[in-house]
Amino acid sequence: MRIAITGATGNMGREVMKQIISLEAAEEIRCLSRSAKNIDKLCKELKKHLKKTKKDLSFVNKITRLTGSLSNPEICEKLIDGVDYVLAIGAVIPPQADQNPDSAIDCNERGTDALVSAIESKEHQPKLLHVSTMALYGNRNSRHPWGRVGDPLLISPFDVYAATKMRGEFRVMNSGVKSWAVIRQSAMLHDNMLSGNISDGLMFHTCFNAPLEWVTAHDSGVLVRRILERDIAGELDETNFWKKCFNIGGGAVNRIIGYDTLNDGFKMIGGTAKNFFKPNYDATRNFHGLWFTDGYELDKLFGYIEQDTTAYWKHIAKLHPVYGMGKIVPKTLIAKLVIKPLLKNYNAPAYWAKHGDEARLTAYFGGRDKYEALPEKWGDFPLLSEGRDEWGQPIDYEKLRTTPTEIDYGFDFSKEDKDIDIADLRSVAEAHGGKLLSEEFVKGDMHAPVKWQTQDGEEFTASPYSVLRAGHWYNISYREYAWDFDRLAKKDKLYAQIWYDSHEKNEDVFYGLDEKFNAYMRESK
Repeated sequence: MRIAITGATGNMGREVMKQIISLEAAEEIRCLSRSAKNIDKLCKELKKHLKKTKKDLSFVNKITRLTGSLSNPEICEKLIDGVDYVLAIGAVIPPQADQNPDSAIDCNERGTDALVSAIESKEHQPKLLHVSTMALYGNRNSRHPWGRVGDPLLISPFDVYAATKMRGEFRVMNSGVKSWAVIRQSAMLHDNMLSGNISDGLMFHTCFNAPLEWVTAHDSGVLVRRILERDIAGELDETNFWKKCFNIGGGAVNRIIGYDTLNDGFKMIGGTAKNFFKPNYDATRNFHGLWFTDGYELDKLFGYIEQDTTAYWKHIAKLHPVYGMGKIVPKTLIAKLVIKPLLKNYNAPAYWAKHGDEARLTAYFGGRDKYEALPEKWGDFPLLSEGRDEWGQPIDYEKLRTTPTEIDYGFDFSKEDKDIDIADLRSVAEAHGGKLLSEEFVKGDMHAPVKWQTQDGEEFTASPYSVLRAGHWYNISYREYAWDFDRLAKKDKLYAQIWYDSHEKNEDVFYGLDEKFNAYMRESK
């Protein structure tokens, strides 16, 4: 068995490599990276891992190195030629995607297209495991903190990462690849999480009340290994895995909110989030995160969840003992030296306010007036985990965490795929404010190309699976770096259910990025 992998040197990719390097069935693991040095570093890390786990160090000899861009068709051809599986893990994520949007477009969108095209061209195609992201669901709050594959995809304005991943996923689902599976990664805890988030204002994008279902990079690696093991054993097919989309959940123990995540991290240095943050530091909307009603599905199939957030933070404290020194340093000094300087970063709300970035202030807060009205004292800021919802009303947080919220999908979502008929397709199209243009549909043929029309009269082709089961519906964000959900939600019943949880119905803003990726907004037309 030969495996090709993109993103092997990334946070999830390294854990996947640790898991699959010792697979006896794996004769070759072909790794693509832009940097030869990163692959060298990966090989050294893998040798340490193999030595620690008392496995044969020669397993590293399975690795074949390729360097170059995923968007290069020739590189993709070399990567997949003769392999049995393609693990598409590579992605440019925030804050890199914010700092260099072109690199995100090149990897996440053009790279996925080139990879899929290469697979489509093969007579004997490898199977494709495509890692997507829960960022596609967009912002959630206490009104609908729960969601599942099939929920409408409402990527947050100015999120180039989410836009490119959405387009890439859509390409996979509607491709000629015979065997694919999409797994949407949840919020992921990894070894470099702290160092990666204290150098950019991105940390202030996390809403304090955002629902987050964490999973560790280690568990994600275990998941991928077990997918390969079970497929090699002939236990996976289109009835239970292939040509389907899943959320990588972390389980009930890993469902918390943004504030609690920060709090858990600061416990390592003997403090709390309130010692280092003020409630007006972070965005109040336009983030991404939710708890999964269907997160159990992958774990039921593969039993990969082994770690929780508590174990993760203990691991980080052991891995980076220097953080423990923070216990003897005054909290005010740490806040002054580490947190407050980031308020001046280009990606921080305080920077936007100072430099007149009204577009981002509107997207992330609802406007400058709402940003400036945020309290500076924690006693005046409602937190879900302290029993108050975002509007200051009493709420049972434990009940919220254990009782899934539901939405209307425009058809009976509990139907099995084999029972989906043309009436279901029409119903979903109408709920989106559009139409089903195809006049014929073979009952249950969820991957057939079907023609649809949006509420704006645009025609597009997409499988019933991608629309009904995976939440895709064509809009301007699929072709431009623009977001028009204020207008679309007025006629789209599926969008409206989620969009108006954090937006007013009288908001009428069109958000966009110009050719230099500068943010702008105007009245929606």
